[in-house]
Amino acid sequence: MSARIAVLGGGAWGTALAVTLTRAGNEVGFWMRDPVTVQAINQRHENPAYLEGIQLDPRLKATAGLEAAVAGADCVLSVAPAQAFRNLATQLAGKIGKTPLVNCAKGIERDTGKRLSQVLADILPDSPAACLSGPSFATDVARGLPTAVTVAAEDEALATELARLLSAPTFRCYSTDDLVGVEIGGALKNVLAIAAGAVTGAGLGASAQAAIVTRGFVELRRLAASYGARPETLMGLSGLGDLILTCGSAQSRNFAYGLALGRGDDRSGMKLAEGVATAGIASRLATDLGIDAPITHAVARMLSGELTIAQAMGELLSRPLKAENE
Repeated sequence: MSARIAVLGGGAWGTALAVTLTRAGNEVGFWMRDPVTVQAINQRHENPAYLEGIQLDPRLKATAGLEAAVAGADCVLSVAPAQAFRNLATQLAGKIGKTPLVNCAKGIERDTGKRLSQVLADILPDSPAACLSGPSFATDVARGLPTAVTVAAEDEALATELARLLSAPTFRCYSTDDLVGVEIGGALKNVLAIAAGAVTGAGLGASAQAAIVTRGFVELRRLAASYGARPETLMGLSGLGDLILTCGSAQSRNFAYGLALGRGDDRSGMKLAEGVATAGIASRLATDLGIDAPITHAVARMLSGELTIAQAMGELLSRPLKAENE
């Protein structure tokens, strides 16, 4: 059974989700700000700025009109960057009523330390919050390659319904009511992907990369547990699955950013990496909560210019020895 689904955001991930849902027979209201991209999608069926070389379904139509995109939607997908989510939610005030809003970005609001579902509750309290997250590269999804993700909402019935609504022949959605776990896992894995990329970029070897990812995952689980996340969520698609994908491929913007950081390259013109904004607030939250998170702290300090990759590795290796499960 088809549905009307609004997809807000014309980047690579938004375009991949929009075309996947269109292929599945849904009516998609696809909104973006850039009129050039709107024209490219509607006339040439492509998004050359973000998904060059991928032909889109001609049934997919884009619009620069936000109200037109969300009108009559059964659910709304926000694919704006995490730090732009508050602004988009504010624009939606009075336009979506009690329609569920599924956030598809991965991050923590830098200024407030809030999860994006909390930001939504501040601005649109009548709109049920949900989250879509998991190991998924936009190019794979746009090409119709097999992908599995998690859809989370505090209301289990809503999560189940949204997973059904958003699933497609090559895009399988699992459901959970652990919204906190999915949000925290998705946000923090980006920080760890930067760490993994930096280790690789500095030429420190596969052994060091494996150690960073494994010990970083311990930090992710500690911080998520302090918010009440369930361990099984973090071992699933939105936690470990996403971590594996993004910590080993330059297709990941966060890993690519870390590569450049480790090599000492100029990063000023690189595409948005959500982990850059998340690292600092994740480090502050870990400190406030008394969570031992040395890798997270090191990434934040490298990004702020306080540490080089060599200094960070030296600090990590010289920490007091302890049992692995501590």
